[in-house]
Amino acid sequence: MGIKGLTKLLADNAPKAMKEQKFESYFGRKIAIDASMSIYQFLIVVGRTGTEMLTNEAGEVTSHLQGMFTRTIRLLEAGIKPVYVFDGKPPDLKKQELAKRYSKRADATDDLSDALEVGNKEDIEKFSKRTVKVTKQHNDDCKKLLSLMGVPVIEAPSEAEAQCAALCKADHVYAVASEDMDSLTFGAPRFLRHLMDPSSKKIPVMEFEVSKVLEELNLTMDQFIDLCILSGCDYCDSIRGIGGQTALKLIRQHGSIEHILENINKERYQIPEDWPYQEARRLFKEPSVHSTDEQLELKWTAPDEEGLISFLVNENGFNSDRITKAIEKIKAAKNKSSQGRLESFFKPVVGTSVPVKRKETTEKAEKGTANKKAKTGGGKKKK
Repeated sequence: MGIKGLTKLLADNAPKAMKEQKFESYFGRKIAIDASMSIYQFLIVVGRTGTEMLTNEAGEVTSHLQGMFTRTIRLLEAGIKPVYVFDGKPPDLKKQELAKRYSKRADATDDLSDALEVGNKEDIEKFSKRTVKVTKQHNDDCKKLLSLMGVPVIEAPSEAEAQCAALCKADHVYAVASEDMDSLTFGAPRFLRHLMDPSSKKIPVMEFEVSKVLEELNLTMDQFIDLCILSGCDYCDSIRGIGGQTALKLIRQHGSIEHILENINKERYQIPEDWPYQEARRLFKEPSVHSTDEQLELKWTAPDEEGLISFLVNENGFNSDRITKAIEKIKAAKNKSSQGRLESFFKPVVGTSVPVKRKETTEKAEKGTANKKAKTGGGKKKK
């Protein structure tokens, strides 16, 4: 779920903190990607018709492999360097949310059964997507695929979004890509939505900067975390009757959840019993992540051609010619991405963001214009 209603809240109250970007604008950038969220998207979209997904001859689902393979090649062709981060063990506080999701899938399974009996195609499509769950096998398949493609994979000790945010804070990657907005709550300096969207190439990437979010909302990071907990997060229930807009108003007025609880109308707003908001706050501020203090070496290597053909063609029934052509695309893309971004060729001048070569060119142009004016009598006429 992430943070309930946070996208709309920011669109209404911090529009300058979010901007649309072209997919190709991230050329040469290292991006940490929430792998499980991406796999989930592929399972509900790629090759799906009603309840049917792409499968191999053994009947095993391959939608996640198709989606991950195709999308990752597109990233590489755009010069992007992806780092996929997989979830580890969920924190105990998330078990209640996971139980709710399990219950909803069970309900959706019953609803799907009814829809199949009636033959309602729209309901079949809707409820079949709600029954989808990313399994350990899906994750293991994608880890193997990415390793064979020469793309780095990281297994987080707990939440993938938290590990992604830690990588971004330590400047190991430029941004975090996910669909869950809690990447911002974990403090990711830059957060991207729709980078991995498999449904269309035309959907622009939405980029958020946490510093601008705080500036626009006029909140500290601690207050923003409290705002997210009040709005609704994965770690605890929220106060019934308080949505994002009300939560923002209360945080601005009182500064913290503690002060809100001291002043709130208990008859109007129902506070959950034994509400673990302090533990939720701690999980956002001090999540379980691998240390990023040491120099982290992220390597993008040449694809294992034989390994990819064996895994995708022999084991999972992918078309041999298509995979061979795709491997050539990967090799060409990695040569392209090794060129790096243009600004890496310039050294910034102290006290300015203008590259040295650009500054020299500008000065020469200004001198040339001045000399020309002196010769031709250009400029303003004297009265």
